[in-house]
Amino acid sequence: MVNFEFCSPTKVFFGKDQEKKVGEIIKGYGASKVLLHYGGGSIKRNGLYDTVVKSLKEAGIDFVELGGVKPNPRVSLVREGIALGRREGVDFILAVGGGSTIDSAKAIGVGIPYDGDVWDFYDKSAVPAVTLPVATILTIAAAGSEMSPSSVITNEDGWFKRGLDIDLIRPVFSILNPALTCSVPAYQTACGAADIMAHIMERYFTNVDDVDYSDRLCEASMQSVIRALPKVLKNTDDYAARAEIMWTGCVAHNDLLSCGRIGDWASHMIEHEVSGIYDIAHGAGLAICFPAWMKYVYKHNITRFVQFAVRVWGVDNDFYDPEATALKGIERLENFLRYDCALPTRFSDVGIGDDRFEEMADKATANDTKKIGNFVKLSKQDIVNIYSLAK
Repeated sequence: MVNFEFCSPTKVFFGKDQEKKVGEIIKGYGASKVLLHYGGGSIKRNGLYDTVVKSLKEAGIDFVELGGVKPNPRVSLVREGIALGRREGVDFILAVGGGSTIDSAKAIGVGIPYDGDVWDFYDKSAVPAVTLPVATILTIAAAGSEMSPSSVITNEDGWFKRGLDIDLIRPVFSILNPALTCSVPAYQTACGAADIMAHIMERYFTNVDDVDYSDRLCEASMQSVIRALPKVLKNTDDYAARAEIMWTGCVAHNDLLSCGRIGDWASHMIEHEVSGIYDIAHGAGLAICFPAWMKYVYKHNITRFVQFAVRVWGVDNDFYDPEATALKGIERLENFLRYDCALPTRFSDVGIGDDRFEEMADKATANDTKKIGNFVKLSKQDIVNIYSLAK
């Protein structure tokens, strides 16, 4: 186990009807004017928008709003939010939605007090020193952005999808009512589950020894998703199963599972190039890329892949053929994604060919000047090979 620091300051309000007190909660932070940030029209159709507005007004909180966040959120809308926030004197941001809305809100939060362009933080030419406080009301269990130090934004100029990771941008509080996810379509629910699984697996596949405790936390978290997802896909109103998935999604990405270990993160970087160009759902892209990455790297540490197969998927351990056991675990994951989640596991499933594999691999490696990942360091050619395994 390696040395670590752990800080997860986000206060969580979990359970039914917690969103009704958002105004009073924000009032406690001394906010005078809030930017209400959201995506499409779903929160207006399901009544959540009216609930939030009513709560803000009852608490005497002034607000302006900016909707229109898309999956794979765009820096152009972030810049619009920064301009609006400055013009209106906003001092607090409330994101109502999923990971895309929260990531966009985080970007606006660091952009408003910054003299330069917010993309500086995502291309790593600058580091934010201050942010407006951001809070969230979560409507889909997926990205874990409601407790994480991460924000991922897409720049339409070149279609680069890049992340900012810094504790500064963790939300000050997050409201998590599993009932708010009941109206999420089955496909998006499954994409969210794939994203949660990926966040755990990125941490699970490590070269660090003596991490049995966090191994077992990761394994239990994955098994919770595996058990709960079929229940919510069968019965959209299964509150108990949705609660399991929602809380697992938070823990999967608030860094508790990272303690003492060094995660990989290659699959996320490989996928970012896919959804950055093709604009597919991040979870769907991960369902395609992660099994391919596993098939490419499993021989690096067959023992860990055997452990994954046996402990997570219940594969019988073939002591005479550990490779067969490892491959069976990868197969079980792929079958879960394809058949239980009804997600694509091949590029051909979503109409993506191999014509831009080289371009995506170039972007991921800065034209082959850097390697990505920690479990196995991957070059441009390695990434092309992984894309090819996913054809």
